[in-house]
Amino acid sequence: MTDAATGAPDPGKRLMGFWTCTALVIGNTIGIGIFLLPAALAPYGFNALVGWGVTVLGCVVLARVFARLAQTFPAADGPYSYIRRTQGSGPAFLAIWCYWVSVWVSNATIAVGVVAYLRAALPGLASLAPAPILALGLLWLCVAVNLFGLKAGGLAQIVTTALKLLPMAAIMLLGLWILAAHPGLYSRQPPATPIQPSLIFTASTIALFAMLGLESAAVPAGRVRDPARTIPRATLVGTVATAAIYVAVSIIPMLLIPQRELARSPAPFADLLGRFVGEGYGRWLAAFVVVSGVGALNGWTLLSGELTRVMAVNRLLPSPFRRLTRRGAPALGLIATAALASGLVVMSYSKSLVQGFTLLSLMVTAANLPLYLCAALALVAVALKRTPVAPSDVLALGLAGAAYCVFAFVGVGREPLLWFLVLAGAGVPLYLWMRWRRAPGEGDGPSEVER
Repeated sequence: MTDAATGAPDPGKRLMGFWTCTALVIGNTIGIGIFLLPAALAPYGFNALVGWGVTVLGCVVLARVFARLAQTFPAADGPYSYIRRTQGSGPAFLAIWCYWVSVWVSNATIAVGVVAYLRAALPGLASLAPAPILALGLLWLCVAVNLFGLKAGGLAQIVTTALKLLPMAAIMLLGLWILAAHPGLYSRQPPATPIQPSLIFTASTIALFAMLGLESAAVPAGRVRDPARTIPRATLVGTVATAAIYVAVSIIPMLLIPQRELARSPAPFADLLGRFVGEGYGRWLAAFVVVSGVGALNGWTLLSGELTRVMAVNRLLPSPFRRLTRRGAPALGLIATAALASGLVVMSYSKSLVQGFTLLSLMVTAANLPLYLCAALALVAVALKRTPVAPSDVLALGLAGAAYCVFAFVGVGREPLLWFLVLAGAGVPLYLWMRWRRAPGEGDGPSEVER
């Protein structure tokens, strides 16, 4: 039975199947990032396309890394367990702490981006409520949904994931129609920025923000049915499907909207439809983008609660965070992470929308990379320790994932990296305090979920 005091789920409470996990991967990955990234990437010109190619290849490698780890450790309660079993509690804490920070920073980033499209869909909102108030309202609305439990959050994720694919299809159909009817428009005003390795580094890191979430099926592993089979399938299907959609839609606004105008646009895809189809259609697209963003916000909110619970179960956060409500919701974790995200929402509005979004997206990317790097190194450790048993490609896969993470770290830039170091350092006192509070001889053995 599920223990409300520990939050450790029993097999009968594994509520997430293939479709929910796949919707979590696609829904968390296709959030608001792809709809604002054309503006954030516009200054990089064609460097952004090269960066997208690097990012997609790297993310497919990372998806395979998480899939292999789920198969290797089917009883583990997610990435923290993968890393602790292969590298020890210190690296595992650093990776999961930074990832936990990235989750609530993601919620703030998504909320800010959704409001831009919400105001494009309903211009009258600008006079009714300030943008920060709207962003905070969306943030806490998703908390309220997830307080009804994992089933409610999972159902909302499936519905919003299905709806969010509609604007993607609309953009692809528009691009094909323009290519057939007016092919010259694609070559009329190409970006003028020259190709440079340094710009490719930075552009690929910004693009990586739009692909974050590929690990979403693995994070709540303790609540997934048949995790050794479900998590790999959902991770790979979700990542490949998302990458294909991104490649199809990313080039269209870059070639059809002048570079300087695109860089200043708060809602690039709405502007694209408004320019070539009609203003009303741009508003319809903006409405679907809002659904997409809210779906991603719901998914990351769900993960924030589950991740907080897992950290508490593994004695990385105080024990009250491991408790579940009668509906199975980690209420304290949901509320705490939403409160932290609310502070960042207010802070982000000190910059322009695109500047604030770009900074937050790079901060999130920097905070995700330790988890991705340690997961890749966990696979390397599996290959080295179990050479007679592990498939021959496991070592190569782990090394390739680690190499991509190092590449992404180079492209993050100075300011986001400094923010990451500050946030990572803030977790060290908590780690030392939680270790000091443990009972003598308790050590770093497996948590209740893994026994």
